[in-house]
Amino acid sequence: MKKLLLIIPYFIISEATAQGIMNNKPLLPEDKMNIIKTNVTGYAFRNINISYERSINRWFAVNVGFGTVPEGKVPFMNAFLDEEDEKKFQNIKIKATNFTIEPRFYIGEGYGKGFYFAPYYRYSKVSTNTFDFTFDYNAFETTYSIPLKGLGDANGNSGGLMIGAQFFLNTQHSFILDFWIAGAHYGSGKGDFTLTSDVILTPEMQAQLKKEIQNLDVPFVDYTIETNANGARIKVDGPWAGFRSGFSLGYRF
Repeated sequence: MKKLLLIIPYFIISEATAQGIMNNKPLLPEDKMNIIKTNVTGYAFRNINISYERSINRWFAVNVGFGTVPEGKVPFMNAFLDEEDEKKFQNIKIKATNFTIEPRFYIGEGYGKGFYFAPYYRYSKVSTNTFDFTFDYNAFETTYSIPLKGLGDANGNSGGLMIGAQFFLNTQHSFILDFWIAGAHYGSGKGDFTLTSDVILTPEMQAQLKKEIQNLDVPFVDYTIETNANGARIKVDGPWAGFRSGFSLGYRF
């Protein structure tokens, strides 16, 4: 009986202590279901971006992202145009926007931590400023440089798959690192670009202009060319592809 009387207060104290810990416990990882983050790698390419991730349950989350590229030079233009063709485009600049919705399936610890795979949909739009394009017209053994003004835009819808891993950077699980290991998407795109000349183009001029645009042979883009007395119209209608990789930093709450 004396032993029983000694044991009872012990259990009472233990239960009270446990309740105190439960009532004042720090937030567990699953209590923080939201993450705001930005892909810091994208800023090297002028891509200003933000994304929001919401955990639905331990293994499933939805990430929504938006990015915009302010008007500037075409990145890696010399990778798909040779030096002579690149000189034909004077002062060309582009700007772009993209929207991505990305369901995530975590195979690590969950609630926003560990390895994941994510099928995703992306909408992209690219537009140019009014740029100068020089057309070399050959006639009577003489070359005439004919200036044209260019303008246009294109947009694409694509689907893909991302494989990545997300980590907590502090003990409070408030700061995260999201490593996009590799992601690729493929779809279709449409665009419309015009080249306008102040010079009335003869049928011979139009034929040479069309051939010159065809010889640019821009990779990964299918396009058709229509010419008229005022210039040319280039219609893009074909595949649209891209690759994603990088590091994002964010705050979890």
